[in-house]
Amino acid sequence: MTVHLTNPAVDRPVVEGLTRQAAEFVVNTNAVPDEVIEIGKKSILDGIGLALSGSVAKSGELVKTYLSTLGIKDGPSTVIGMGLKVPVRFAAFANGVGIHADDYDDTQLAVAKDRVYGLLTHPTAPALPAALAVAEATGASGTEAMLAYHVGVELECKIAEAINPRHYQHGFHATATCGTYAAAAAAAKLKGLSVEQTVRALGCAGSQSAGLRENFGTMMKPFHAGRSSESGVVAADFAELGWTTTDKILEAPRGFFQAAGGGFDAEAIAGKLGAPWTFAFPGVSIKPHPSGSLTHPGMTEMLRLIREHGIEAGDVERVDVGTNQNMPNALIHHRPKNELQAKFSMEFCMAILLLDRRGSLAEFTDEVVERDDVKAMIERVNFHVHPEAEAAGYDKMTTIIDIHLKDGRTISGRADFGKGSPANPMSYEECADKFRGCAEFAKWPTAKAEAIVVAVRDLDRLGDIRELMKLCA
Repeated sequence: MTVHLTNPAVDRPVVEGLTRQAAEFVVNTNAVPDEVIEIGKKSILDGIGLALSGSVAKSGELVKTYLSTLGIKDGPSTVIGMGLKVPVRFAAFANGVGIHADDYDDTQLAVAKDRVYGLLTHPTAPALPAALAVAEATGASGTEAMLAYHVGVELECKIAEAINPRHYQHGFHATATCGTYAAAAAAAKLKGLSVEQTVRALGCAGSQSAGLRENFGTMMKPFHAGRSSESGVVAADFAELGWTTTDKILEAPRGFFQAAGGGFDAEAIAGKLGAPWTFAFPGVSIKPHPSGSLTHPGMTEMLRLIREHGIEAGDVERVDVGTNQNMPNALIHHRPKNELQAKFSMEFCMAILLLDRRGSLAEFTDEVVERDDVKAMIERVNFHVHPEAEAAGYDKMTTIIDIHLKDGRTISGRADFGKGSPANPMSYEECADKFRGCAEFAKWPTAKAEAIVVAVRDLDRLGDIRELMKLCA
């Protein structure tokens, strides 16, 4: 049998020097705008809180068991929420899993209109664990740790912005794939690697970047975040040792962009790193609920309608929830059987708000999903494609709600974005309230939790990141 292969070197032009541009950005960036620093503090606090709550998730228990089998007696880096200090790579892995365990972490917004939902990655889950683990091992300051975190997030987000949408649409999990570069960049920055070494760290990261969306709704989704963070640390470690890689992992005809996406938009990344910083525009959304981002506009609007009109669950005959056709392709669990499926169930999210008037970590548990009243209310929720939402475009998460009451009234509402988005941002204090909820869920001492809130708010004045990490252990 004869197999005919196209020659990618002929079919696809090479954009010269893109990987080197990325490495130069990582190495040569020595300051971040004050506005970006303050926005980033909210995501850092959010990430630490999620690592705390994730440490008591089922996946956290399994990670702790796994670490115990490795014969590791000690290490320089803290596993947040656990009484463990382990080698850097394993702390990055464990904390990455923890941050993403409840699908409650921040989300990058897209610039381009062809990005479905206008979402791309969960930027903090891969970047922050690597930055904290390496910073703790090296005794870096709070400012140094934040700088590494920011260059990592920025590279991750611009790579995600540039790669063809096919990357996500055909099944890759961008948090896992693009996040590996974030972790490699953060680790390289804290290690003080040269441009040549950082090019090699990115080359090593590219060959490790992996993660498939078919595993959404299972423990593999947070595993992706943990492994990408660990892989980035490993990439920087090997680059420091002198490991060799290609110097054009991003742009080459057989490189990341072509292999994983079928191409990329060079104008979305070349000369765009830090210009503007993604945290400044288009922004990063912080989740108010531990469920898929696509549920959040609807949840925000449902809570508003419940509170404004005093709606009680017993008053509800039926709820129609309309979105564009792409949202049901991700929110696939119409009759969820467990907490992980509930995170990707519009029906559950609407039902639990009507019944309990809140959707926090305490509501997203197997026990709540199995409640008889929850199952009954789910049957009253009709999740469908709405022509008005379809016409609004796939770059939005337009959600149209019609609550039909038993007295014959219909109460309606619409939202394109949820609370926590740049269009409706959380303040630092609102993020601190979310953090407190995560800490309480993990049964973390209140005094330690409050000290973390203060330490992150003043992170640019912290001389040694280890002072913060002591509060997390």
